[in-house]
Amino acid sequence: MSTVFESIRVLLGGAPKRIAKKDLPEEVRELHAHKFADKERIEKIHIELAEKHANPPPERLRRRRWLVLIAVNLLFVLSYHLDIQLLEGALTASRFAGFHMADLNSALQVMLAFKHVVINLVIGTTTVFILWWLLGGRTFCSWVCPYHLVAEWAEMLHLKLVDKGWAKDIQFDRRSRTWLWLVFVILAIVTGYTVYESISPTGILSRALIYGPGVALIWVAMLLLFEIFFSRRAWCRYACPIGLTYGIVGATSPFTVHYKLPNCFHEGECRKVCLVPHVLDTVLKGKAKALEVDIGADCTRCLRCVDACPTGALTFKYKGLSS
Repeated sequence: MSTVFESIRVLLGGAPKRIAKKDLPEEVRELHAHKFADKERIEKIHIELAEKHANPPPERLRRRRWLVLIAVNLLFVLSYHLDIQLLEGALTASRFAGFHMADLNSALQVMLAFKHVVINLVIGTTTVFILWWLLGGRTFCSWVCPYHLVAEWAEMLHLKLVDKGWAKDIQFDRRSRTWLWLVFVILAIVTGYTVYESISPTGILSRALIYGPGVALIWVAMLLLFEIFFSRRAWCRYACPIGLTYGIVGATSPFTVHYKLPNCFHEGECRKVCLVPHVLDTVLKGKAKALEVDIGADCTRCLRCVDACPTGALTFKYKGLSS
């Protein structure tokens, strides 16, 4: 249970804790002490990485994730325009094959704003909570959220511009996301209006895809321009209340990214591609607290780290089904 609390503390913006060397398990201390004696293996890894950087291979898991994300959002669009009524509504609130679905953060905002609990909202919230607990919480962000996809494409441009010195990567305090979550909760209670929903890029994009573009897309474009020129993935990292909500849901999820210390030679390729690199603090030399560690609740399960790791130290697993 202490691992779950620590995972939530980091999700809320706390810095990952480092255990004193003397308090690490004996097998972990021995591994840290002797792993780098295998010079031949390390040389092979460096050669492999040099080749990989010279000729980058396709990220197969990333491509599959994009296909899933596009398919889910396309299902909303086709269901509306073809009037097949399989999936009605948008990501904030919908009905799939007759089952009510409600985005957890949106449902919370509605209940706080109107001080009234509608039974369909309870059913939809419960359904979505169980679904995303089973699927990993912030998996919603990287596998379903349309803003995540366009922000990921904007990030690719941002990285090229940073290399040329034409863009900056300003870092903000991660606790800002928690404070914003609280601010929007208070605004919903005080104003009786779901303030966050009017600026949520997730909701704006989902509705624009289904019902057509509106002026709110100007706000989304401004966010993307800010991320391209000033701060890599700023909205997802430092602001999005939806990401925080789903992170809490996924804190005890059976679906996790899993780290194996014996396979790791601390090349750091995983942290370079990670949206939330603080969750991979454990891969830094000397920071792993056990031979095997589940990555924390802020992980979006995008699986880019799994593709990037040259030694198979990072995998994904579903507890009870795989190891």
